[in-house]
Amino acid sequence: MNAQEIHAKLKSQFGDAVGDLAEAKIDPFVTVKADKIVEVCQFAKAEVGLVLDYCEDVTGIDWPARNLIEIVYHLFSLQHRHQLVLKVETDRSQPSVPSVQGVWKAANWLEREVFDMLGVSFVGHPDMRRILLPDDWVGHPLRKDYQEAGGYHGVTNTRFDPLVRLGQKVEEERKAIAAAAPPPAPVPAPASVPAPASEKKEEPSG
Repeated sequence: MNAQEIHAKLKSQFGDAVGDLAEAKIDPFVTVKADKIVEVCQFAKAEVGLVLDYCEDVTGIDWPARNLIEIVYHLFSLQHRHQLVLKVETDRSQPSVPSVQGVWKAANWLEREVFDMLGVSFVGHPDMRRILLPDDWVGHPLRKDYQEAGGYHGVTNTRFDPLVRLGQKVEEERKAIAAAAPPPAPVPAPASVPAPASEKKEEPSG
């Protein structure tokens, strides 16, 4: 099936809970209402002809100006070799979406990563905790208004420009080579050359 056919099948089953198909440049996507995402995913995985049995990725996009976070599901059918992207929008101030880890076990760690990086809670998830950062980390780094705290338990998070560091290293090596090199030998003074006879002054006679 192509994206239009998959969308039509979902639309006929769930009506207004499934939005229009957005023809993106790379991956067409469909926006689904949050309270229906689990049902839509169960249907997409089990329905004959769809069998979107592989959850490739679950990620998120922060939209501060729209006051929402999008959860993005990349789904693929290993049997039929077709794919579709689903999106769910959630309130940025209290982001919460039902978990689909009961549909695809692969979503377990993927949802934990979205929770860690964007602060989205997945309701029904059996182990909703950070997966990349320590449990006592403050904030969610992929939010666009995230402010770094200057380090973690004494470990700095200051970033150095690698080109500046390289330039410093090259200069240090140049100085070290110059310091280790022997001093140049003194240049001998040029020997005096007698003036030609034609240039000698004649002494006056008498």
